[in-house]
This record gives sequence, C-alpha cells and structure tokens, in this order.
Amino acid sequence: VFTEKPMATDAPGLRATMEAAELAKEKGLAVVSGFCWRAEYGRREFYQRVHDGAIGEVRAIHATYLTGPVKPMPPASSRPAGMGDVEWQLRNWYNFTWISGDGLVEQACHSVDKIMWGMNDVPPARAVATGGRQIPNNEGNIFDHIDVFYEWEGGARATMAQRQISNCASDNSDYLMGEKGFGTIKGWSAPIITGATSWRYRGPKNDMYQTEHDEFFACIRSGNLINHGKWMCQSTLAALMGRMAAYTGQEVTWEQALNSQDHFVPENLTWDMPLPIRPMAVPGQSKLV
Repeated sequence: VFTEKPMATDAPGLRATMEAAELAKEKGLAVVSGFCWRAEYGRREFYQRVHDGAIGEVRAIHATYLTGPVKPMPPASSRPAGMGDVEWQLRNWYNFTWISGDGLVEQACHSVDKIMWGMNDVPPARAVATGGRQIPNNEGNIFDHIDVFYEWEGGARATMAQRQISNCASDNSDYLMGEKGFGTIKGWSAPIITGATSWRYRGPKNDMYQTEHDEFFACIRSGNLINHGKWMCQSTLAALMGRMAAYTGQEVTWEQALNSQDHFVPENLTWDMPLPIRPMAVPGQSKLV
C-alpha cells in the first residue's frame, strides 16, 4: 500500500489508518508513505547525523512553509447548474477541511514531518497555535495561515510557520538548534551542520519521488517489507494537533488530538447527498471535540 500524505484529515480517520497499518503488518503487506523528504539522500544523511549527536541534543526546531494559494475557491456563481454539493466540493477539494485537511495538514505536513524526524519521531506533549483567514476565499473554510508552537516533555520546542497568501515572501526551510551546534536546510539547498561539527552534504542527488517508489517495489519483491505506519501517522497527528490548536485557540495535548471525536469527513457519504459547508473555525469560539 502506498499512502500519500496526509494519512487522514481528522482524528477518527487517522485512528482508522493506524488500525489499517497494524492489520497490514499482520497480513504481511508493505505500507509506504508519501512523506517524500524521507527518501531524499541529503536529508537522510543530515538527520542521521543529527540523531548520531552532531549538534548535541536537539533543543529547538523552526520550520517554515510560506507559499501562495494552491487552488483558490471559485465563486459560487461559477458552479454549473445541477452540480451537487459533493461534486462541487470535491472539484474544489483544497478549500474544504474535510477533504484537504487545511494547508497545514495537506501541504505543510511535510515540514511537520521533518520536525518529527528531527525529534527522532518522539511525539510532542502539547501545542498552541495562532491562525486565521486574511484573504477572503468565497465558500472555502480553510485558513490561509497557521503558526504552531510545539513542546516536548523535557522542554524542547518547535515552531511551524505556514502561510498560503499571494505576493508574500516565500520560504520552505528547516532550522535545528542543538546543544553543540546548528543544522540548516534552506529550501532545496544542501543541508549543512555548523558548530562543534562542520559538515555539508556533497553526496549524490536523487529524485525522492522515484526513490520512495523504487524502495517500495524492491521491498515487495524481496519480502523485506517496509511499514511506515507508526511514524507516518504520528507526523499526520502532529499536523492535526496543530490545526486543532489553531482552530480552537486552545492548548491541545497529544492525547486530546489522538482521541478527538470531531468528524470532519461526513459519515455514509454518497454522491447525491446534500452537504452543507461547515463554517470556518473561529479561535476562541470553536470547541475541541
């Protein structure tokens, strides 16, 4: 099974994915995630060096995913006559939380995953966040910016800055601060480490999208099956946790995020069913369910 990110757009869906990943393990099935940066050679060596202590214990991470809108919502007046609610929303899927998960969960989850990678896939204990919608988006109900502040037991912290607004400065980088040095990945440039150890990746470049599939097919042929189930779901949950904190304006713990009963995805979905658009979240008013 190749499962693209995000693995779910709400906690009930993620719990189902976690169960499916365990069932796949029992049945001897491969599960490979679409968190593609984990298949990029430079990032692999960088994070391995971090885990081996090149910058000492990681104390803080700052990640950015600052970009423009992916697929702005068209006006309701452009909806073809006779097109049902479900089709209309699916054709404009990025603008609805139940389908895309919002920008943090759908796109910037790559950066959240790299935060988790840097923390050796240890889940954060809690998160608070800010976020909202600055640019009107017709019927869409996703935010266009979310900043999350994660905290781990032991005091390590990470910030995740996400934005999808036109005509603004863009950045997609990762900055790790450790007891003995710093790790920096600036956009698509080669990762570097400074401090007690100085290093820059100078190895071969690869197409990470091809590599993740090559390794997927190879594991099936060899029988040495890959199962990314646990960490891919944890990375997705960290993104969901950040969205919950932004939507509600409240601190959200890992356990609260995992056990949330808020169903964004409609149950018993059918093509012709009426599907009212869920109102956009309002921090301080929207509740954590």
